[in-house]
Amino acid sequence: MGIIRVTNIKVYAYHGCLVEESKIGSEYSVDVSVKADLQPSAKSDDLQETVDYVHINKIVKEEMAIRSALLEHVAKRILDRIFDEIVIIEEATVAVSKINPPIGGNVEMVTIEMTHQR
Repeated sequence: MGIIRVTNIKVYAYHGCLVEESKIGSEYSVDVSVKADLQPSAKSDDLQETVDYVHINKIVKEEMAIRSALLEHVAKRILDRIFDEIVIIEEATVAVSKINPPIGGNVEMVTIEMTHQR
């Protein structure tokens, strides 16, 4: 078993419960960590036998482009697609962070993190 991490995927998106958030949007950072058997690709040096992190980045960008009220909803969609599209993954964790959230205080970011296992 091995771990592949794609860290700090920067996205501008329009998630949130406030009407203003749907109009002006904000910056987000997404981290994805996946566990899979990496021994076959370590031996073969073949991209087809591993988790292509370009594919993970594509999933994140596409799902972040679909507006949601809650970050939990976005994270679940990302996890669902990861498991639907990359069959060798056994476990995945997705963390979605909203940078400078509009919560009436000096807060750098809020983060939700979800993990799913096959």
